[in-house]
Amino acid sequence: MKIRIEVDDAISDEEVIIRCREISSTIQTLQQTLLQSLQKVKLVFYKNNVEYYLPVSSIYFFETAQTTIDAHTKDDVYKIKYKLYELEDLLPRSFVRISKSTIINVDFVYSIDKNLTSSGCVRFYHTHKQVFVSRNYYKALKNRLDERRTYHE
Repeated sequence: MKIRIEVDDAISDEEVIIRCREISSTIQTLQQTLLQSLQKVKLVFYKNNVEYYLPVSSIYFFETAQTTIDAHTKDDVYKIKYKLYELEDLLPRSFVRISKSTIINVDFVYSIDKNLTSSGCVRFYHTHKQVFVSRNYYKALKNRLDERRTYHE
């Protein structure tokens, strides 16, 4: 794949054109990545009556906690006023749902311990935190990890 940038100071609106023979999964991923980079997600996080404006890229995972959604960073936990299904639509492609109660950021996945009979345990870089991927979501997680690995090579 070739990438070319043309600078033209006569244009008023910037435009990105992707020329391809066919729309492959790589082209679709590229398109989605470009779109998501233009749509910066701005979420507000809460902890002890304080509002925090963290970059979404610092979140390791979101999970349900009784009646709220917790957002986990490397060392901390914040509350967020969204439902998981709402977050699925808002978050960048680096986030993937791995169970009914959890969405993770695949950029921080260190390992997955696969259990043959049920769920697998997902561990993250630089933290003791871990979550479980259910059987129903395991294939989607593996596909996203493979996609990220291919895209970043």
